[in-house]
Amino acid sequence: MNTKTRSVTSTIAKAMIFILLLSVVTTNYALMTLASSLNDAEAVNVSGSMRMQSYRLAYDIHSESVDYTEHIEQFEDSIYSPSMKALQHWLVPDDITQDYYRLIARWHELKSILYSEQREQYLPLVEDFVEQIDGFVFKLQTFSEQKLIKLAWVGGIGLGGILFISIFVVHYIRKQIVAPLRRLVLASEQIQSHSFNVALPVQSDNEMGILTETFNNMAFDLGKLYRGLELAVNEKTHRLQHANQSLSVLYQSSQELTASRITTDNFQAILKHIVSIEGVTAAKLQIDEAGEKSTILYEGDFSGETNQVRELVLDDHKLGYLYFEYGLPCPDDALIGNFVQILSRAIYYNHAQRQAEQLLIMEERATIARELHDSLAQSLSYLKIQVSLLKRTLKDVPDDDEMAKSKRVMVELETGLSSAYTQLRELLTTFRLTIKEGSFGQALTQMIRQLAEQSDAKIELNSELSSLELNAHQQVHLLQLIREATINAIKHANAENITIDCVVDEEITTVTISDDGIGFDAVNEQINHYGMSIMQERAARLNGELDIQSKPNGGCLVKLQYKRSKDN
Repeated sequence: MNTKTRSVTSTIAKAMIFILLLSVVTTNYALMTLASSLNDAEAVNVSGSMRMQSYRLAYDIHSESVDYTEHIEQFEDSIYSPSMKALQHWLVPDDITQDYYRLIARWHELKSILYSEQREQYLPLVEDFVEQIDGFVFKLQTFSEQKLIKLAWVGGIGLGGILFISIFVVHYIRKQIVAPLRRLVLASEQIQSHSFNVALPVQSDNEMGILTETFNNMAFDLGKLYRGLELAVNEKTHRLQHANQSLSVLYQSSQELTASRITTDNFQAILKHIVSIEGVTAAKLQIDEAGEKSTILYEGDFSGETNQVRELVLDDHKLGYLYFEYGLPCPDDALIGNFVQILSRAIYYNHAQRQAEQLLIMEERATIARELHDSLAQSLSYLKIQVSLLKRTLKDVPDDDEMAKSKRVMVELETGLSSAYTQLRELLTTFRLTIKEGSFGQALTQMIRQLAEQSDAKIELNSELSSLELNAHQQVHLLQLIREATINAIKHANAENITIDCVVDEEITTVTISDDGIGFDAVNEQINHYGMSIMQERAARLNGELDIQSKPNGGCLVKLQYKRSKDN
């Protein structure tokens, strides 16, 4: 440590040494003065008693006291007492010492008179001797007072010096130590609150200055280290949050695959999860269905800046496409790949679910058709044969009123059986209608193609219906309703042009079958024809309304409207 760095401690040490020296000097002087003052007080008392003893000797001469000799010896003891002999010290002023010597000399002169026969000579001399003693006592008192005054001055100066130095030390410590330490404490509290922008002023080159400068460097290094650690922690946290978010959205998306029936709501939810990925701003899902218009779902708004497309393929089956738009930071390619797999599986499962549902329904309908064919159809055929035989038997019977009535009943019975058999055959035909590969569009196109091959009428199909929004029962009811209306236009209206339109908007699905046939009277009983009743029933099963508009030679329009439902 060099001289400059020791300035604070050396200055304080010097001040303390100086205070100590002043205290020692002042204390020693005071003790010496007090000690000598005690002897001075005794000397004043003894010298004061010598005046009284001088007068007492004069009284003893008058009264011829028997204690005369003893009183002379007492005076002798007083003038040679230790306190009086101490006046010969070098600290005692010379004039006092000389006065003491003169008192001793004068006493010896008077003592020779007191022991002589002319002791009465002492009486006129006693007054002068007492005055000499008074002068000596006065000098002793003055000397003692001067010592006390000097002691007061020395004590005051020492105390003042100590007080001055103490104030200087306190001020110096507050300025050079306390104030910097206070700044260091405040800076430490600031650092404790994670604020490392500390720049304490270095006002001196002593120890506190070096400590302050070192503290500044330490705060700078701590701030740099803390910010580095904070960035590292934030980066790790961000990565963990990103990984957690990825796992969360993947889990939530995979949960959509566990639905009892995957609908457009499930696909829309997966798109929402994709858009929730950091960086992805919009997503579009295109689901391709054979024979149908592609189903397109959106989430977010596309701005056309950075677009990506991924093909949805599973087991070599092309199912559609995923379009997404992203910004910075770029989304994780592996995560997008996982979503592509999830969407592919969802579409594939949707196809499988619909196909399974349709197979179950078709199997059930085929079973019913077999039962009807093996039971009711056989019975009706048998009854028709029996009625034909009965009619042939009654043909040769002569006519009368009763027989004429019987023949009319027979004709009505034959007509009823033929109508019932025809209706049963139509019913069996509808029960045997199939939907292949889970695609409503394909089934509808195939059905229209078959009807067109069986007729000279030109049939035009425009369909926007999607299999995703129709369950198996709804698909069957729609196919049957469209088939029944088309067959009516072919068989009963003799139409040359038949148009089938299936239009889908946000809430309503509209299916119309229009033709240019002969039409019919809307109030005629034909409106209650078996086929018409079945169509009304199927419309009710779709929770829709069926409207049939026609007039003679004005064609016919069959219009079905029902609300779209994604929870099928």
